[in-house]
Amino acid sequence: MSIEVSNESGMDVSESELISVARHVIARMDVHPAAELSMVLVDSDTMADLHMRWMDLPGPTDVMSFPMDELEPGGRPDAPEPGPAMLGDIVLCPSFAAEQAAAAGHPLEHELALLTVHGVLHLLGYDHAEPDEEKEMFGLQAELLESWYEAKRNAERHAAQADRDRKLLGKTGFLDQQ
Repeated sequence: MSIEVSNESGMDVSESELISVARHVIARMDVHPAAELSMVLVDSDTMADLHMRWMDLPGPTDVMSFPMDELEPGGRPDAPEPGPAMLGDIVLCPSFAAEQAAAAGHPLEHELALLTVHGVLHLLGYDHAEPDEEKEMFGLQAELLESWYEAKRNAERHAAQADRDRKLLGKTGFLDQQ
């Protein structure tokens, strides 16, 4: 899976966290593992320009998605095995997201993770224009975000345990005897 991030926003953002959450969503949604995704982080002026140009709406927004290939999660059971595809581009505006995060009372990192999940789901064809669509998309969004946090916590616990084991085995001389 190829995920490229270009930070043109002027803000310090953890690109590795964005890649991690995008990779998690793509894997959980059964998208071909060789799929490609591009993420661009922009400033408010650039996002406002994109928002007007593509949505005919004034002012900046938090995230915009530009799908490339028509994809459906899981695909049809009678369809041939799908190959790698270019999912498209997700454009994030960290300065706009920072305002939303402050208003919601959570860290910017959480808001950007949430928006990344949201953007990937849009690339996969999900929408929230109608109440039923919104319920489905936002429910899936919450589930995917929570499963990413759980995977992250498990990886941190595993790394901490491996570190403790390494220190313990090093103190006993066990590693030197190998």
